[in-house]
Amino acid sequence: MKDNKFVILYVDDDQDMLDSLRIVLEANGYVMEEASSGEEGLKKYKAAKPDFCIVDLMMEEVDAGTNLVKELKALGNKVPVYMLSSVGDQLNLQTDYNALGLSGVFQKPMNFDVLISTLKKKLG
Repeated sequence: MKDNKFVILYVDDDQDMLDSLRIVLEANGYVMEEASSGEEGLKKYKAAKPDFCIVDLMMEEVDAGTNLVKELKALGNKVPVYMLSSVGDQLNLQTDYNALGLSGVFQKPMNFDVLISTLKKKLG
């Protein structure tokens, strides 16, 4: 938490997505930390100690999102981590996302109502 607000770390290499999600999160009383690569995301995770993480599956490198999630799990991460994917439900069929350390998957384009309801459910 920062200033009595939950901190959401969003890792995506698409600046338009980062900007639009920041507007939605801040309008709903959250603080957003952003990173544009898996490597930067790991640094931000360690520095910001977020309450919730959203990681884009497809970034600058093919497995950047998946690798970041695996690294967070190896660090003993306890906060919910959601993957953002245009593959969506197909990811569930192809990958055991719980084994990766994910709490769930958000479909691109992101439904902001689903996001906010998920945040309220997971964070209170």
